[in-house]
Amino acid sequence: MVANYHTHTKRCQHAYGEDKEYVENAIKGGLKVLGFSDHCPWIYDSNYISGTRMLPSQLDEYFTSMERLKKEYQRDIKIYVGFESEYIPQQMESQDRLFKGYPIDYMILGEHFVSPEPSTYMGFPSKDENYLKVYIDTIIEGMETGRYSYVAHPDLCDFVGDIEVYNKHYERLCRYLKDKNVPIEINLLGYIEHRHYPNENFLKIAQKVGNIAIVGCDAHTPDRLSNVKAQNECKRLAERFGLKVIDTLPNLD
Repeated sequence: MVANYHTHTKRCQHAYGEDKEYVENAIKGGLKVLGFSDHCPWIYDSNYISGTRMLPSQLDEYFTSMERLKKEYQRDIKIYVGFESEYIPQQMESQDRLFKGYPIDYMILGEHFVSPEPSTYMGFPSKDENYLKVYIDTIIEGMETGRYSYVAHPDLCDFVGDIEVYNKHYERLCRYLKDKNVPIEINLLGYIEHRHYPNENFLKIAQKVGNIAIVGCDAHTPDRLSNVKAQNECKRLAERFGLKVIDTLPNLD
């Protein structure tokens, strides 16, 4: 791999290791570009505090740490700083206010939820067609805003009903992404942990449509960035389904 844009930090409360360890493992693994995209903070209307994302109070420290690493390792690797974020329409205005003034290089869309938390995680299995339809509709609506460079684990929604329904809605997404020249992500975390994604049914659809792909480490521990064996296996998975794998995002590099 040349680049990885899907990297978390311990601030999200379910990743481990110091920021510097992620950078040094990326260099060890031969990466030339590293994008940090930790789970974005949200401003909630209620007193809810998420246990799976960065807190708003950590923003200053996040960017200070990243800027320091950019300078320290500028001869070894190019570092970008952004977020993985859901698109939740009713929360976007408050997110824009929260992020105002911060030097965000990019964002990726990870639609873990389609409504404000606490709400249903979209990775839970469901046979309800509307569950899948709303997931796909929300991703497309989010990508239409131009906020996001690509979609993290697009096959996260675990629809386990009629395969024809699965194919119908996921083909909508694949065709949309192809039209916009946006790659589908082959998610290394899901691959290593034998999750329901990367989903071979989804990859068959992507093969039919002719999508391009990118490997995203979804690194929650530094060692995922130096795991060249798993990275190559993810590339071979994409290639098995005839998907051209791109190394970098053209809108950044």
